[in-house]
Amino acid sequence: MGKRDWSWAFLGILALVIRYFALQYPEATDELYSRKFFPGIRNVIDLTLGNLPFPSVYIFIFIVFLILLIFIQRFRQKTGLLSKGLYTTQALSNGIGALVFFFLILWGYNYQRTPIFQQLALKPKALNLAQLKWEVGITNRLVVQARNQVTADTSAIGAILNYPELESLVRANMGENLDILGLNFTGKPRTKQFPPPGFMRKMGILGIYFPFTGESYIDPTLHPLEQPFTIAHEMAHSYGVTDEGEANFIAWVICTNSDDPLLKYSGQLRLLQYQMRDFYRMAPDEYKVWVKTLNPGVRNDLNSIRAASEAIQPFSIELSRKSNDIFLKSQGVKAGVNSYQQLPMLAYAWRKRMNLED
Repeated sequence: MGKRDWSWAFLGILALVIRYFALQYPEATDELYSRKFFPGIRNVIDLTLGNLPFPSVYIFIFIVFLILLIFIQRFRQKTGLLSKGLYTTQALSNGIGALVFFFLILWGYNYQRTPIFQQLALKPKALNLAQLKWEVGITNRLVVQARNQVTADTSAIGAILNYPELESLVRANMGENLDILGLNFTGKPRTKQFPPPGFMRKMGILGIYFPFTGESYIDPTLHPLEQPFTIAHEMAHSYGVTDEGEANFIAWVICTNSDDPLLKYSGQLRLLQYQMRDFYRMAPDEYKVWVKTLNPGVRNDLNSIRAASEAIQPFSIELSRKSNDIFLKSQGVKAGVNSYQQLPMLAYAWRKRMNLED
């Protein structure tokens, strides 16, 4: 890079300018980027980095450290405060510009696409108590039915498939059942475990999609019954779904339409958890009576999931929540972290559309 080379800073600014216009014309963004350009990126990544036996984020970290070492070496070669200051400003500007450019080009413009629920003609809205109780009843019956197909034992389920087999199962079901949604997703994205175990959860993260490598990751200590749904959720991000509520919704549709009872159970159980939170918030006294009627096996599983969650506490729940909320809102997700809570509304709208209320 030459002494006056600000190429990456310029490209970062150019990418932000394009983002501004992409935000103004979501239909065009969806057609040109999400449906044409991004699928090419998705397939190239899946055929290259996706085949590595380790998380490719390590390659990204290595490159970042290498760039930092080069910066330090060249910084030391500079003489004079002004020279060092100009070099630092240039390097920092180019570094930030490169991150912005690659983030948007490799995935970020999907934030400006037409929302998935609009593409599916869904009109999610807050449920009243009567609607929520009806939905809880439906989900609870489906949860019990799916669990009985997994095991007749009422003891908490603490082990399922080994992770490589589970990831392959979820990925296969993503490919088979995406047609149900009528979406033109392509590729075979990976969701790998990210060591060391517990690190992501200490940071307040269960799973994450990393745009710079095109892979998603989950914490190895995640409860076994949470893993199928979380893998599907992260794979939805890999297909270009940016909204957390929509990623939850796609994961729920994929899991609950699977022929595998484990995936069905994981998907319905996650929906039930969200519905239970809403039920408790809206009618705590009624909730306390209802929760006593839970199937013993389901209750044991929920207690096991809660115990696993409490076993590893984040360094700062508020900090991780706030930082994620700021990031999501900066990308145009108006609900921020509250978008995670949209699954009951989207599931209700989907059941109405598909006549699945019986």
